[in-house]
Amino acid sequence: MSIDMNDRAAVERKLWEDIERHQTGMLGLAGDTALQPMTAFVERDGERLWFFTRANTELASQIGQRRAGLFVFQQREVQACITGELTLQHDVARIAKYWNAVVAAWYPQGKDDPQLTLISMDCRDAEVWCSQAGPVTFAWEIAMANARKHEPHLGGRANLHFH
Repeated sequence: MSIDMNDRAAVERKLWEDIERHQTGMLGLAGDTALQPMTAFVERDGERLWFFTRANTELASQIGQRRAGLFVFQQREVQACITGELTLQHDVARIAKYWNAVVAAWYPQGKDDPQLTLISMDCRDAEVWCSQAGPVTFAWEIAMANARKHEPHLGGRANLHFH
């Protein structure tokens, strides 16, 4: 699927669709080298991501009221680095909305676990790379790049600014 990297709406739509489909990325505090795998739940209208966690984790204790965060997402067609503000929110309605069998496996005490809470990421900016080549096109572009001594043409990069 070819994306016009100058079409901000198309790039943003592709980003949210791929995060909704694959969900897993690496979350951490901006400027910190320790990121951890987390499952993201997308709210497009608010340009917000939600993550389940326990209130007594190291990440949760460092967030406090508000802290700059980073979510790195990588799949075959889309790679992104999203920055935004992280907050802890014990939102019972969202816990119920996003609760599923995978989440339940990590929280054996269930939705009533006293340590269960959510991290909200209010997205501010994203650098997004869209790779628009399947395996055959990828192989062709690599061969042509090596033969002609130029970089392969496999997609593009866009900067998104939310809010």
